[in-house]
Formats: sequence, structure tokens, C-alpha cells
Amino acid sequence: MGDRGMEEFVEQNLILQLKSLFLDLLGTNKETVSYDLLLEGMLDQVHSLTKAEQTIFYRYEELKNGFLAEAAVRRSGAPAFNPELRAFSAAGYSEDRLTNRRPAQFPGFEEYDLVLLLAHKEEILGIIALSEGSEGEFHSLTDRLLKDIAYECSMFLTKIKNLTKIIAEEKRYKQLYRVTEKFHSTMNMDDVLGEIISSLQEAYPVFTYYLMLSRDNHGHGDLPIKDLEYNSKNITAMQAYVSGHIQFEDSLAAKNSILYAPLKGKQGVYGVLQVIAPDALVFPASEVEFIKLLANTAGSALENAQLYEQSRRLIADLQLINQTSHRLNSNLRLTDTVNFMCGQILDSFNAREAGFIILDADHGEFKVLKGSTGFFFSVGASQYIEEIGAKIQTGMESLFIGDFDIQARGKSGLYRSIMCVPMIQSDSLKGFALVLHEEPYYFSFENFKLLQSLIHHSTLAFANSMLREELEKLVVTDHLTRLYSRSYLDEKMHLSMMEDDQGTFILIDIDNFKAVNDTYGHQVGDEVLVQLARMIIRSIRGSDIGTRWGGEELAIYLPGAPLETGVLIASRLVRNVEKYTKPSVTISCGVSTWIKGQDDSSKNLFKRADQALYTAKGSGKNKVVVQREDQHQFLSTHD
Repeated sequence: MGDRGMEEFVEQNLILQLKSLFLDLLGTNKETVSYDLLLEGMLDQVHSLTKAEQTIFYRYEELKNGFLAEAAVRRSGAPAFNPELRAFSAAGYSEDRLTNRRPAQFPGFEEYDLVLLLAHKEEILGIIALSEGSEGEFHSLTDRLLKDIAYECSMFLTKIKNLTKIIAEEKRYKQLYRVTEKFHSTMNMDDVLGEIISSLQEAYPVFTYYLMLSRDNHGHGDLPIKDLEYNSKNITAMQAYVSGHIQFEDSLAAKNSILYAPLKGKQGVYGVLQVIAPDALVFPASEVEFIKLLANTAGSALENAQLYEQSRRLIADLQLINQTSHRLNSNLRLTDTVNFMCGQILDSFNAREAGFIILDADHGEFKVLKGSTGFFFSVGASQYIEEIGAKIQTGMESLFIGDFDIQARGKSGLYRSIMCVPMIQSDSLKGFALVLHEEPYYFSFENFKLLQSLIHHSTLAFANSMLREELEKLVVTDHLTRLYSRSYLDEKMHLSMMEDDQGTFILIDIDNFKAVNDTYGHQVGDEVLVQLARMIIRSIRGSDIGTRWGGEELAIYLPGAPLETGVLIASRLVRNVEKYTKPSVTISCGVSTWIKGQDDSSKNLFKRADQALYTAKGSGKNKVVVQREDQHQFLSTHD
């Protein structure tokens, strides 16, 4: 065998040995194998075979039209490789041109002594760049041997890519199986969304992910969630959502490819999974099927979670309505009813204010019921009550306002979110429930529907409670003046003289009332009595007692009030009656008082006031006269 034949025989043995070593690497336990380890093993064999000082593999980046250092093997003391991208045009290179002893023809690789260009089926895979050691062994490497080394490395690199791809796909589908089990073992939406992201991050750590949801996204922690809106500029995402099919978007400027996978269940699409693949001209086709399966599985899990949450919410709503109806039908007082309902609303909707406003049919005015939250008794509440009340009276429909500033034509207010539901009984507006929060668009539509159900089921109870208290009031009030009866006054005065420290009594008589009846008729006389009764009601506190004493005589009892307060109220009435009654009449008032510790009685209190009134009538009328028990004399106040 000649020298040439011996050289070829040695080179063939070297290549067989290299292939055998590559085969051993491929036989590594696939549970521990990885692309990086196999690549490093390949470089280690080339490094040993060529006796190079440094051997570096540069992966070809088609999008960037260059090579990027990926792995290296070097002797101790050799300089570290530069990880920066090395620009290179692959045009014109093929498998026939795999080696070049003149690296100068590879721009950016001039510092190396030998370059092996790796390719398979005219696809550039990368470059192995070698630096020669001090022993200078590269001169003994023939072009034929280098070509065979480059070929075997190209084949090995193709195989490990396919192998690691198969292993990765196997791991992904095992992971998909595990994820599916997790999806179907939970009914918590946050858990499902979190599992989608963590699964993708584990499978594709270099990709970027976003969940684009079509429903309320609040309260999902740190998950990468975006709102999916119908007026969104992201047309591709909307196409995926509307069509229910995967869509792609490639960007040369951003140098990435984006996949939009709909999260689809049996009843609809619940969002879109956005997956961004960096440094890719097109989205990797091998990854599409796995992401599609994951998105479909996640869509079904989201649907189940939402249906479960809806059913739980529906059960809770029905329980709330049932509990509320049961409580309201237990004959609560009106104030207790309002207080209970406001508490239920505040707890259920996390509202800031809740109030019940009834319509006074006689005067066409709205009145806030006791038991409403404090804001409704403040001056600032009138803006809301007047405007909302006008809308309710006009449309007789519930109102769901996301931003009251906009609706109120520029009026600024503390509360922006508003829910208002009218209380309608027998086609008649009784009033409305008003619920407020300072944040705009705070209440959900589900909150609004539940409030409507609550008010619908409670309106009858409200009406019954108001009717019951109205009937109770009719028993103790005069039907003409709507003032309390004398028997009611006797009862309350008796309690007051046992519990309070003092009190004042005012007895009122219309001067010359018989002349009014004779001149204008008894109907006008009754109207004068009604006018006087209204003035009395407007002049006293809610705890004070206005009374129809008998005939044209009326009375007021002020529990806990001193004599000075009684004189002030009586004097104001004397002035206003003469000024504002039609036809104009005058009144005379007798005032008496009691103080705790003195031997006194309601009978004596009435008697002193009656004597004072008699004095007022006999001394010119249209005045207030006071009798002090301790002084045994009359004090007169004239207008």
C-alpha cells in the first residue's frame, strides 16, 4: 500500500472513530440528554481530532444574516470566545465548499486558522472555527479529511436537532397531559390562567406570552393579561377571537413572529393567547400544534371555571334574595327595613352609599327614608336625588350609570358609579333605591341585575311597611290636619314627664274663626286649619308633637325644650300665620312649661296654657302669653 493509500486508510479510520463517538453520544439516556450537551460533545471530539487550541461553534442566524457563538471547547489559558454576532452572507455556499484554509474569505473570522462550514441539503447550519495550537498540527489535515469531518458534523448536528426536537415534543405532550389533569381538577379561573402561562414558559422559555381576555380581568395578580376590546387596533388578535382560528403576524421591523391562539370552549371564545417568537421570520411550524392543543384545552377549562363561578354566584344571589325576602316579611318597622336593606346592599356590592328615597305623592317631593347611609342626609346628596329622581319619574326604568360626571352634563360629584332601581307597586312609583361608589365604572352588570331582583322582591315589603305605619299614624292623627290626636299627645306627654328634665306646651287658637266660616264657608275654614297645621309641622322637630286639640284649637308639645324655645316657636307662628294664610287670619297662643323636681302634672300644664290663651284672647288676640307657675302671673309677648 502506497503512502497515499495509507493516508486515506488512516483518515477513514479517523472518520469511523469520529462516527462511532458521535453514535455513543446519541446513545445517551434521553432523560438527561440535551442539545447543549450533545453540541459540546461534538466540539470536544473535533477539538481532540484536530489537536486545536480552541474550537468554537457558531450557529447560523438566518434572520440576522450572520453567525452567533453558541458553544466552545478550548485548552486551559486559551482566550474566551467573542459572543457577538458575526455578519456573513451565505449566498453561493454549498456542500461542495465546506472547508477553507483561508478564513479571510469568511469576513469576521480572520483571527481563526481554520473554518469548517456546516450545511445539510443546501441549508447553512453553522461554522466550526478553530485556532491552531503551538504544535501547528493543522498542516497535516488534508482537505478531504476536513471535508469528511465537516460532513459528519453536519449530519450529527442535524440528528441532534431532530432528536432533541422529538424529546422536547414528547416532554411537551407529557406536560400537556399533566396540565390537562390540573385544568380539570380546579374550578378557579386564576389557577387556570396561571397554569397556561407557567406551562408555556417551561416549554418555550425564550418566547413571550400574553393572555388577551374578553371579560373582566381584574384581580388576576401578576399574570401578563391584556384587555381584548372590540375597538382594539390589534386586528389580528380580533380576527382570532372572532373566527376561532389561529392567526399569525410576522414583523420584519421587529424581527419577530406572533401567534394568536383563541381560548375556545364549546359555548364561545373567552380570549386569545398571544405568543411572540423572537428572531423568527415565520412562527416555528413545529410549535403550532402544541400551542393550539394547549389553547383549546385551556379554553375548555376556562369555560368550565366560568360556568362554575356563574353557578356559585347564582346560588349566592338566590340565597341573598331569599334571605332578604324572609327578613322583610317579618314585620320590621320601616326604619329597620331600610337599615337592613342598605346593609345587604353595602355588603353584597361593596358600595359606598345606599339609600331609599320615597315619593311624597301629596307634594311631589322626594324624601330620604331613615336607615339610609349618612350621605343622603347631607346637602351634597340633593344633586344626585334631584337628577336621578327626575330620570326615574320620566322613564320609570332602572338606571345603570358608569360615570355620573358625563351623564350630569359637567356637574362634578364625589360619586361616579350609580345604580338606581325604582320601587313600583300597582304601576305607581313609590320611590327608588340609589347605590353609589366614587370610582367610575365600578359596578358590574351582574351587580345591577342582582340589585333589580332585590328591589323587585322587596318593594311589596316596603309598601306594606309604609302602609302599616301610615295606618298606625291614622289611628293617632286627625284626618283633616294630619296632626296627632289629643289622646296620643296625652300619652307622649305622660312619658316625657317621667323621662325628660323639662318640657313646654303651646296651646293655639284661631282668632275669630267663626267669622271665617260664616264669611267663606266651612270648606275654607277647614283649609285655613290645614294651612296652620302645615306651618306647625314645618316649625317643629321630628321629636316634637303637633296636635289637633279640638275645633279650631291646635297644640304643640316640645319634650325636653325650655320655655324660651316654646315662646320663640309660638312667636314665629303668630307672625307667619298672619302673613301667609289665605284668607289671612291671626292666632293667639298660650305657653306653659314644666321642670323636673317640681310637683306638676300634665293636667296642670294644660290648665296654665289654657289660662294664658284666655288672657291672650281677652287682651287683643294675635299674641303669645306665657304663664309661669312659680310667679303666678301672665307674661305677654306682642308682635
